[in-house]
Amino acid sequence: MSDSHLDSAVQAVLQDVMEAEYPVLLDTFLTDSEERLRLLHKAERAADAQALRQAAHSFKGSCSNMGAPLLAGLCRQLEEAARREQLSQTAELIEQIEREFAIVRILFRAERQRYRH
Repeated sequence: MSDSHLDSAVQAVLQDVMEAEYPVLLDTFLTDSEERLRLLHKAERAADAQALRQAAHSFKGSCSNMGAPLLAGLCRQLEEAARREQLSQTAELIEQIEREFAIVRILFRAERQRYRH
């Protein structure tokens, strides 16, 4: 896996802890992330700084837990922009989050393929 997008040490710990449930964890993260992106877009369209902050915070946490540091960092930037109500920056940050998530999704799907029987 690409260490710039995914933290291999976190991945190794998750694999050890989750064992046979690791593929389910990957699937759940990908599904949840799609919903989180939808919520980011919805809050951004509504110019709802509070909802945007909460959605970014939640996404940041799951990205951190799954070992996606660049994605978590972008979510942190979005969370901070929303906290300061600097909504002029949010569309570009969401775009960057989507681009990084597209890379992470490919890497996790490739990882998931290793567990197919």
